Formats: sequence, C-alpha cells, structure tokens
Amino acid sequence: MSSMDNVIPQRFYHGTRADLKSGDFIKVGYKSNFGIGTPMSWVYFTATLDAAIWAAELAAGVERQRIYIVEPSGAFVDDPNLTDKKFPGNPTRSYRSRDPLRIVGEVTAWEGHAPDLLKQMKDNIERLTANGAEIID
Repeated sequence: MSSMDNVIPQRFYHGTRADLKSGDFIKVGYKSNFGIGTPMSWVYFTATLDAAIWAAELAAGVERQRIYIVEPSGAFVDDPNLTDKKFPGNPTRSYRSRDPLRIVGEVTAWEGHAPDLLKQMKDNIERLTANGAEIID
C-alpha cells in the first residue's frame, strides 16, 4: 500500500445517497454507505466515474443516488478492499484516506448500470454478507 502523489491534478468522485453540498466535508466517523453499523475509519473515493456509479447504486437507503466531485484534504492510499482482494494494480483507481474529502461539485448527468447487472452485484453482496464477509473495513 503506497501513498499517492497528491500534487498531480486529477478529478475524484464519491458515490453515495447522502444529501450534501459544495463546501461540505465527507469525514471518518460516520456509518458506511453500505449499511454496516460501525463508524468508518476511512473515507473512500475513486478517480473513475464508473466506480462512483457503483458506489451510489449500492449505497444503503432510499435517498437519491448522488455522485460528488471531491478533493482529498490529506494523504491517501490505494483501497486495499479492491486492489488487494479483487483487482490487483488498482484498475478501478479507488482510494481511501483518514482525512476529509471536500465536496467541490456534483455530477448530475450520469447513467446507471443495466438492471440485470445491478441485481447480480446486489445478489453477490447479499450472499457475501450472509456468509459473514465484511464488505468494507
């Protein structure tokens, strides 16, 4: 797990159902988007719109799905939940940080995944959860 070079300009996204606005911060200590009860010790984000769409679509709750454009306020590392376990080399360009993410905008025009693909992903997550797997640490 290596730190990313934070000086390279890049657009980052955070998919969620939380109703936030530009200038707000996404911080550690809140419940996960994915329904686990314990407060998160990391904030998660991605450099790909597709990964942010998945995050918004899979987030727990009934609120509107949202994708925010975010800026990390400190150091961040590759997300080991994906890079070590699912996609070595971080092709999803997914990251995490203990420092807040500042919301700088919202992507309002995006297209979700096909209903059958989304159902398949939700079924897989439900199966993993039923078997005791922690989806996010």
